[in-house]
Amino acid sequence: MRPHEDDITAWFHQQSRIDPSLFPIGIGDDMAEVCLGDAASVLITTDMLLDGSHFDLTTATLEQVGYKAMVASLSDCAAMATVPLAAVVAVALPPGFGQSRLKQLYAGIALAAEKYDCPLIGGDITSWRQSHPFAVNVTMLSRRAANAPVRRNGAKAGDAVCVTGSLGGSLLRKHLAFEPRVREALKLAQTVTLNAMMDISDGLSTDLNRICEQSGVGAILDAASIPISDDARTLADPLAAALHDGEDFELLFTLASEQCTRLMQAWDDPTPISQIGRIAEGSGMKVRMPDGRMAELTPGGYDHLNEPE
Repeated sequence: MRPHEDDITAWFHQQSRIDPSLFPIGIGDDMAEVCLGDAASVLITTDMLLDGSHFDLTTATLEQVGYKAMVASLSDCAAMATVPLAAVVAVALPPGFGQSRLKQLYAGIALAAEKYDCPLIGGDITSWRQSHPFAVNVTMLSRRAANAPVRRNGAKAGDAVCVTGSLGGSLLRKHLAFEPRVREALKLAQTVTLNAMMDISDGLSTDLNRICEQSGVGAILDAASIPISDDARTLADPLAAALHDGEDFELLFTLASEQCTRLMQAWDDPTPISQIGRIAEGSGMKVRMPDGRMAELTPGGYDHLNEPE
């Protein structure tokens, strides 16, 4: 069964009456696209991070939080192989938060902004009247590269399924200090034809299911080929961590098998790429376990609307 969050997103999409000539990409992808005329367009994404859900201010520094807020949105740019342009940031502050703490937050935002050439150009500061958690929201703009934005709905039966980097165990440390795959995404799109792509924010099983559902296909993964992170290997079930842990922010993409062969031969980047399975006809996902047994794979990652049945 798919996550409740995907159900409401699908419902929002069904209610949408936008003109595709003005908004070629709408609800359901990592970014939306707005046409500006004369073949120009801009893509936009927004992400809200909450204390207690996306970070814990009893252990994380405000500089780490500012950095994470920016790179989470930069990862959306990477998910569609677009070029970041600029960001605005809004914050909701607990009472007594103060200027000095805002400056610490800004230091992390500025670090990511400079590193990925995506300047902060504005925002908003609000505060709660009563005690509520700290929240930070980044809205980011990007532009098309030479390639068209890579969407989630283009996977085809027979495609190879690939990921960058390694997966699982992100909450041990990676989720506060990851590198969004902006450069890698652009390099991928320049090297081969990508059929579908997104970033892994809610877990491999959940995000692959999104590609499958939007593309009308299924998938078969090979457990032995999934790159498991060193942090995940310290956990009780490393494979489950790699399949279901959220906030890896690696790229998950599909491409024709001959394109995958070409990519593996040409890829000379320090960030590794692994082929972890293939797209299949039909629906649903399966995983071939290390002992050769085939198992059903259900979405087991993070669901923002984790409602009781």
